[in-house]
Amino acid sequence: MIKEQVKKSFVKLVYVFYPFRKNEKMQLGKLMIVFGMIMLALGFIFHFQGQSKIGPESSFMYSNPEWVAYGWQIVLFGLIIMGIGTVLSIKYRNFKS
Repeated sequence: MIKEQVKKSFVKLVYVFYPFRKNEKMQLGKLMIVFGMIMLALGFIFHFQGQSKIGPESSFMYSNPEWVAYGWQIVLFGLIIMGIGTVLSIKYRNFKS
């Protein structure tokens, strides 16, 4: 009786500390794709604001060459995040929990 309770407790503990089961990895992939898209959009906004194409002239980013580079770095980071999310979504598409 006690061994079964210990075994059940251990299984529950493993279940709690194993947060990324197969279906949740696919959900994490979708979340990463959305986050990457947001990063991509913000990167382009920062890039164009650094080039004086959009945004208010009173902004510290307006016509600032540093923000042109920061914008491209953020775009690259967003693309990497989207790529990882896409791989996770495709890899775990056919699995069910």
